[in-house]
Amino acid sequence: MAANSRFAVAVHALTLLALEADERHSSRDIASSVATNPVVIRRLLAELSRAGLVESAHGAKGGFRLAKPAASISLLDVRSAVEDCGSMFAQREKRNEKCPVACRMAGILNDVFARVESKVAPELKKTTLADIVRQIG
Repeated sequence: MAANSRFAVAVHALTLLALEADERHSSRDIASSVATNPVVIRRLLAELSRAGLVESAHGAKGGFRLAKPAASISLLDVRSAVEDCGSMFAQREKRNEKCPVACRMAGILNDVFARVESKVAPELKKTTLADIVRQIG
């Protein structure tokens, strides 16, 4: 099973846009930095655009840029824009009903995941894109 890197790729793309805020960037340029396909970037940027984090323009001077200052974009905003579910953690829905472990695992892990999430979300909320940009240098 592969880990989901959508959040990390979105933060990378937004950091690139924040570092060069006066310029618009094509999905091809961003994809080159992230080392992925431009289609992946366009899909993520569409979600970020719907969330009001980026804006796009078409034409010769088109491309993507931040829709608001990096200091006003939290990592929780980014995660909320690109993650499909409310929780960071996913469980398999299919289970063996005859197995005592499988029957109890979802409830047990949901409790653990809720505790972890309650610690992670505030950290993501207080960390802004501007904080990431400062660390890039």
